[in-house]
Amino acid sequence: MTTAISSISPSPTRLEGKFMGMLVCWILGLGSLVSWNSLLSIGDYYYALYPNYHPSRVLTLVYQPFALGTMALLAYNEAKVDTRMRNLAGYTVFTLSTFSLIVLDLATSGKGGLGNYIGVCAIVGTFGVADAHVQGGMVGDLSFMCPEFIQSFLAGLAASGALTSGLRLMTKAAFENSSNGLRKGVMLFLAISTFFEFLCILLYAFIFPKLPIVKHYRTKAAGEGSTTVAADLAAAGIQTQQIEKAGDDAKQLQRLSTKQLFFQNIDYALDLYLIYVLTLSIFPGFLYENTGTHKLGSWYALVLIAMYNVWDLIARYIPLIEKIKLKSRKGLMIATLSRFLLIPCFYFTAKYGDQGWMIFLVSFLGLTNGYLTVCVMTVAPQGYKGPEQNALGNILVLFLLGGIFSGVALDWLWIIGNGKF
Repeated sequence: MTTAISSISPSPTRLEGKFMGMLVCWILGLGSLVSWNSLLSIGDYYYALYPNYHPSRVLTLVYQPFALGTMALLAYNEAKVDTRMRNLAGYTVFTLSTFSLIVLDLATSGKGGLGNYIGVCAIVGTFGVADAHVQGGMVGDLSFMCPEFIQSFLAGLAASGALTSGLRLMTKAAFENSSNGLRKGVMLFLAISTFFEFLCILLYAFIFPKLPIVKHYRTKAAGEGSTTVAADLAAAGIQTQQIEKAGDDAKQLQRLSTKQLFFQNIDYALDLYLIYVLTLSIFPGFLYENTGTHKLGSWYALVLIAMYNVWDLIARYIPLIEKIKLKSRKGLMIATLSRFLLIPCFYFTAKYGDQGWMIFLVSFLGLTNGYLTVCVMTVAPQGYKGPEQNALGNILVLFLLGGIFSGVALDWLWIIGNGKF
């Protein structure tokens, strides 16, 4: 086994290209959610076009079944799915879908109506399919590499929210006083998002697989029996015959089944599920529709979304400090369950508090979401072989998306009895 692996390992040291790899992972993470966060950040525009259709809640609810259903199929068949084709397909669909939002708006001259709203919903459904391809594929791929890669990818996910919020605030300010300014800002905003998605296609296809450290980890995974990395290794110039030889040698190793991995890590899976159940039961629908009217006026919801995204991003770098990284399985579960105390806090703050307290709560929601996500995702895969780490990464993303879907459904409970149905 050692001979097979070393014969196809790249000659440079395993750390060569690490910083570049972290940067690329950050951008790929940003591209994984920039389309979705763009949709959230232009919520004020869709509320202006479709005021009676609860856009932030409905579009999120449309998005999630496609993401969860596709992710379940891919997680079940992860060992048979080519990771390179999966990720490139995901980023390509993201690019085309984001561009389609621009085309739809131009074709309908920025008008509302049920027919146009259904068109937006259809595009959002494709976002969900692309998300399942990319998030599961990337997390699974990075789970058998160094923890800094998956941390950078997760930080990029949060950065997409912070970046889109910042751009949305700037475009709103720039076009606020011009004719049809809200729509102009949204079009510019979506064009920038489309560019980032296209950039991710190029980075993943031509830059990432050729980094020496990435070749090292993928070669190691191939030597341990992984079949999902073959196309990426071939793209990096490693001969197919050598990959097959390493895979044949690895057949002598016993790999844990997906079911066994799930039961060994059920607490980590539940952590992610519960983290995102809480977060998405509040963000973004509650922030758009249940926080009342304050001095910030039309800026209020945008500021709340921005504060969540900024603190979510900051929190994803905190676990890089080993002394304050939470690694205890029991500690992670206690911290996750404790976050549910935020529900009564948000309820009473929305009813009796001012905008300062709401901004504080939203910031804390983002802080705990980002910190706990990175802790779980980086701790869980440790101690497994490459193919198992890939499978576990897909399982964790499946539960993360399941938590998002459940949270989005529960978000509707906030408007029961307030006359907004």
